[in-house]
Amino acid sequence: MKKSLSKGILLQHYKRSEIQDILVQEAQGREIGVRFLSGGFGKRPDVLQYPHDVLEFVKKGVSSFHASEERWSNPLLLGPRLRQSELHDLRTGWDLILDIDCEELEYSKIAADLVVNAIAHHDIESFSVKFSGNHGFHIGVPFETFPEQLNAQQTASLFPHGPRKIASYLRQMIREPLAQRLLQTDSLTTIAKKTKKQVTQLMTLGTFDPFTLVDIDTVLIASRHLYRMPYSFNEKSGLVSVPVHPKKIMQFSRSDAKHTNIEIVKPFITVQTRKNEATRLFVQAFDATVEPERPVKKINEYKGSETAIPEEYFPPCINCIAGGLQDGKKRAMFVLSNFLSAVGWSSHDIEQYMVKWNERNTEPVREVTLQGHLRHHQQIKKKIPPPNCANHGYYRDLQICHPDAFCKRIKNPANYSILKQKIVASQQPKKRSKKKNTAKEKEKTSSSKATVSFESPPSDESRSLK
Repeated sequence: MKKSLSKGILLQHYKRSEIQDILVQEAQGREIGVRFLSGGFGKRPDVLQYPHDVLEFVKKGVSSFHASEERWSNPLLLGPRLRQSELHDLRTGWDLILDIDCEELEYSKIAADLVVNAIAHHDIESFSVKFSGNHGFHIGVPFETFPEQLNAQQTASLFPHGPRKIASYLRQMIREPLAQRLLQTDSLTTIAKKTKKQVTQLMTLGTFDPFTLVDIDTVLIASRHLYRMPYSFNEKSGLVSVPVHPKKIMQFSRSDAKHTNIEIVKPFITVQTRKNEATRLFVQAFDATVEPERPVKKINEYKGSETAIPEEYFPPCINCIAGGLQDGKKRAMFVLSNFLSAVGWSSHDIEQYMVKWNERNTEPVREVTLQGHLRHHQQIKKKIPPPNCANHGYYRDLQICHPDAFCKRIKNPANYSILKQKIVASQQPKKRSKKKNTAKEKEKTSSSKATVSFESPPSDESRSLK
């Protein structure tokens, strides 16, 4: 729906002084990223210091502004090469930002309403809600409400595992009431139809699982990840990410987010709070016993194919990367090198492929960076599959996850190519042999039937939320 936005509309909206003031106010101490209406993102890190900066960005084609949930002493010192210890030194705090998302807005409203009630249950008043701009809501609890220390640790250092624990705790707290309210709203068949899923996809162990269609998204709970700032446009919907009164979530309408309907402007994250207001939430979340962690699956080392799997069997996400990127190229390098190795490509072929890929990037990765990555990858003897499809920090975050009908059968991009090639090969006509297999031939046949399932071990992030 990009056509619903124009530079004229953007200028008309962002020239409002009260909107500029809110954006600058909420940008203080945070890393800022901008997105262009033509597509792509601006260079990071960036900041917003003065109200007129907002309009200057828009004049250059910027359509939306995004901020980090982390707060920094100097955001401009951030960089991809910083060690975790250096990030800790720069981080002065973080806000709890929960992203409630579902393709069906009515279901997102129910989930957001329940999360709001769960937060209020812990005697917290200083929290806020805003429409994400398309299908969901962002719920924010400011750092000023947090206890200074928890378990003898500075709260500012409890990132990202702190917000992950809280998100997991709240997720379990609303599971049953969420399932009940969804089923009170629509039948299971209607829910499946509205969310374009099969009824069986909504079930876990024979019971309706509300988190198969609506969830507390964990994408935001990662270092330097950005979320859409209040009063910023969503390029797909053409709507504005507007604050919503916590008690009026169920009355919210998409028309409330049209830029022409915005009259009262108010902040999203407020610093006017009661000290230690969120202490009870922190203590209970850290003490709670949530869903047990899944055991890490043992993955047999992949020996590689004798011949490389052709590009015609590559999944949509890999083909999307192959076309060149404007942002996220370093993550893409990691995905590509591991993927190509997993599907049997040699180090020489991987290098040739990635050099050509880099030429297609809007702004190529520096040659020294690319060659350094390739040398490091060649030194790793054990084949490591690319991140799983469910790892939104890669495919979804890079906006390259455009699944086709075959994707629902796999959990990892490497699986896609291996399984697809195998299916195509099985459909080819085979010559029938009258000779019986010898014991050695049977052993070889049995061995060839073995399949390798690529599924990365769950990360600390994914395990902590399951």
